[in-house]
Amino acid sequence: MPLLGRAAVAMWWDMAPALRAEFEDWHSHEHFPERMGIPGFMRGSRFASAAGGEGFFVMYELDAYETLTSPHYLARLNNPTPWSAKMMPHHRNMVRSQCRVLESFGGGVAMAIMTVRLSPADGEAEALRAHLAASLSALPLQPGLTGGHLLQTQTPAAAMTKEQQIRGGDAEADWIMLLTGYDAAAVAEAVAKALAALPVAALRSRPVVAPYRLSYTLAKTDLGRG
Repeated sequence: MPLLGRAAVAMWWDMAPALRAEFEDWHSHEHFPERMGIPGFMRGSRFASAAGGEGFFVMYELDAYETLTSPHYLARLNNPTPWSAKMMPHHRNMVRSQCRVLESFGGGVAMAIMTVRLSPADGEAEALRAHLAASLSALPLQPGLTGGHLLQTQTPAAAMTKEQQIRGGDAEADWIMLLTGYDAAAVAEAVAKALAALPVAALRSRPVVAPYRLSYTLAKTDLGRG
């Protein structure tokens, strides 16, 4: 099963160790349930750096691209809770990408994920997408792997929200490749092979690659249980 929907919000940020316990409490028990209560939000997953750093990767899977500009979502972005307003300024080095799902193979939520931020060179987007789609489609059934996905940032035309103002503005990625699996070494090897197979001229710059480990996931269908 592929990602749950045709759009996603992909985010990276750092959180100081002194605030990590409160951050995870807030994010798990208030923020995720709040987001999953928004129509169109299907699942949220939080991953912590597998390299021992302060970084987190969070992804929300959305039913449709239009959810990004829905009145329900914008209302939450512009009316953060007191706890959210307290935690938002501590999201350091924030990268937030509002994306369309270009390709999605496999599915579920696995323990290991590697995120690859990349940008096609001028005139290479179509060829790069075709190359990556062919590579990703073969991965989910390989030992240690469960999924391969490709997202493209397409930021909606909208004013800066209150949450963004609190954080001081966010950076964006361009294209995002995600490889997931139950064996971190297998995921890392698959990423290395996928990048090595790319034509040198296909990319505008060196990809940004980072490994993460699952911390928590919550789906809309989980709300109200227990």
